[in-house]
Amino acid sequence: MSAYEEQDYSKRFDWGLWKSLLRFAKPYRGQLLSLALLMVIVAGIDAAFPMLTRYATDNFIVPGTLEGIWWFAAAYGILVVLQGINIFLLISKAGRIEMGLVYDIRRSGFKRLQELSFSYYDKTPVGWIMARMTSDAGRLGETISWSLVDITWSVAVMLIVMAAMLVMNFKLALVALSVVPFLGAASLYFQKRILKGYRDVRKINSKITGAFNEGIMGAKTTKTLVREERNLEEFRELTGNMRRSSIRVAIFSSIYMPVVMALGGIGSGLALWVGGSSAIADAISYGTLIAFITYTIQFFEPISQLARIFAEVQSAQASAERVISMINTQPEIEDSPEIREAFGDAFNPKKDNWPVIHGDVVFENVTFAYKDGEKVLDSFNLHVRPGETIALVGETGSGKSTIVNLICRFYEPTEGRILIDGVDYRERSQLWLQSNLGYVLQSPHLFSGTIRDNIRYGRLDATDEEIAEAARLVNAVGFISRLEKGYDTEVGEGGSRLSTGEKQLISFARAILANPRIFVLDEATSSIDTETEQIIQAAISKVLEGRTSFIIAHRLSTIRSADRILVIEDGRVIEEGNHQQLLKLRGHYYRLYTNQFMEEEEARIMNG
Repeated sequence: MSAYEEQDYSKRFDWGLWKSLLRFAKPYRGQLLSLALLMVIVAGIDAAFPMLTRYATDNFIVPGTLEGIWWFAAAYGILVVLQGINIFLLISKAGRIEMGLVYDIRRSGFKRLQELSFSYYDKTPVGWIMARMTSDAGRLGETISWSLVDITWSVAVMLIVMAAMLVMNFKLALVALSVVPFLGAASLYFQKRILKGYRDVRKINSKITGAFNEGIMGAKTTKTLVREERNLEEFRELTGNMRRSSIRVAIFSSIYMPVVMALGGIGSGLALWVGGSSAIADAISYGTLIAFITYTIQFFEPISQLARIFAEVQSAQASAERVISMINTQPEIEDSPEIREAFGDAFNPKKDNWPVIHGDVVFENVTFAYKDGEKVLDSFNLHVRPGETIALVGETGSGKSTIVNLICRFYEPTEGRILIDGVDYRERSQLWLQSNLGYVLQSPHLFSGTIRDNIRYGRLDATDEEIAEAARLVNAVGFISRLEKGYDTEVGEGGSRLSTGEKQLISFARAILANPRIFVLDEATSSIDTETEQIIQAAISKVLEGRTSFIIAHRLSTIRSADRILVIEDGRVIEEGNHQQLLKLRGHYYRLYTNQFMEEEEARIMNG
């Protein structure tokens, strides 16, 4: 399980958080105002019914006459129909607002995920991000829209009913409302406990989502390591924690609601006791007593609703904290306002202002350390001329991937500078550099869709002819033509329907379609067979021609034609030269190459 722990929150109720969240409601201000007005009308009609009951009691039931009852029945029927129309409209409006809010929150979250630096994904599990984007975002949309409906109705009913009660009988109203201070005290007591419980539930839910993701993505590894039982134990522990936390919250919520209902019952009982005595003494009419008792019940029903809403808001605040914290997370690598003004950003590029990249790359006294980690590079210097092919060789952890990640500006130097064509690349936009990069990974990622779609990701406005030409350049036409649907073949999730070598060729075609000036190959041939490697090797020689390129290689046979080979150890270049020069040195590279050559020969003889 991941060691990543989510941020803890301590505030009981954070108005600033909700203010930040309510900015998503701004586009719906008109709809929200009309919804609130509709709820006030609904509350007014609800409050009118006890008055009609009072009129019927005093004018029809007590006198024992039906004179004028038809007009009364018509008015009552009209109010019922009007209330039905109002409820239909409010459900329709609230539903549209909810869907709109959920869409906007998820879109904002997804946009921020596109902007965040690689370091965020290094430390944040996919499952935790998915929980924020799905269940948490859905909870927020539901809470903002429907809670507004219930809060507006509850407050409007309480104010209208309180006014009616005070007008009918001031003393009796004070008796019925005497329990309100106790309701306030109970709410404050339960608030902290319910909020803490919901936070625990949401955190554990993220861990469960993360466990699902790891279980699905690592299914093959689980089976080969025979970890099914251990995985089940870990998952059972997580779900057990979820169950205990959920029960704890449910207990507090279940106690809170009866407390509210009991205090409301006491208020109604007091009103019935005092009001009944007044009715017997003819101080008030029977119609007024019935209306007053109805109003008392009606007053405490919204309080019960507010108690329920309060519990939901506590739960939603836990979701809000998580979603807003993600949306407000600032990328570690950002272009300055001046750079964005000049060159645009990832969503609004100003390509007309972009200078052409020639591919001259310079590391100038570059020092780099990952956060909370030791230095990987220390005063590293390197000059790569345009069109030069540089191979990086070394043990795992020597700093090879760090060097290419710095070139790509996935990370930035802690100290020193990296110059592209003589200019510090921080004086240009990230998109300018990364639009001129071709990056092929050891384990290429393909998106669900066709082969054509995946190649076209390199340049979305590419024609079918250009896609076919890119495939031809990387020697991918052979296997594509053998497929029944050719370029329209579905690759499956993550390219699961293709072999590793076929996926690699597609990723090469995708990269070359963008016509990048700088190419990075990260262990691009280490996971494929020798025959496919030869095909890809031929593709590499075509693709890299005239481009500045960096190759991280495990198989040293693939880099013999590199202009320069750098042997990296502990972030330093310990040997440098082309293949023949390094073999003559009989140093580190020579030992690596001869050992690997002997191993490959042994394997070939054994398999032959």
